[in-house]
Amino acid sequence: MTKPPSAVKGPLSATANWPEVDRALKRFGYQQDALIEVLHIAQQDLGYLSPAVLEHIARQLKLPGSWVYGVASFYHFFSFQEAAEHVCVVCTGTACYVEGAQRIIELLEREYGIRAGETTADGRFNLVGFRCPGSCGLAPVLVLDGVMLGRESPQSVLSKVRAALAENGKEARGE
Repeated sequence: MTKPPSAVKGPLSATANWPEVDRALKRFGYQQDALIEVLHIAQQDLGYLSPAVLEHIARQLKLPGSWVYGVASFYHFFSFQEAAEHVCVVCTGTACYVEGAQRIIELLEREYGIRAGETTADGRFNLVGFRCPGSCGLAPVLVLDGVMLGRESPQSVLSKVRAALAENGKEARGE
């Protein structure tokens, strides 16, 4: 787990530069109630929320670093690590759970040696559990690389993840 910004040692880098974040802070008038909007903009621009950018936002909004970290860690859509090349987000809501979402998660965990919420050591695959996109009629529902899939089995998901990783591997090799 990432440490809250107040636990980050040392000053912020003098070269730290987040123009989109700074524009958002200015646009919202450095108002504390704009925290979630600023966090969204930071993540959209940077891909994730680093301890340094969380501390920067906290300082600019005159909020404790622990408060900013607490808000960011409360919502599942904020990430504290760089995005993996491929992301599989599996709904763990009641309907999806009953229809086998947990079996999908368990198979992917075994296959890739990670737990839900983790990224493989090579940074290529991230598995996330979340509740609930509101598509219960398609249970179990997941989102693989931004595409929502419904009524999937553990094996069909594994095949799709393998195909996505293989395709990306071919691109990296110039095939």
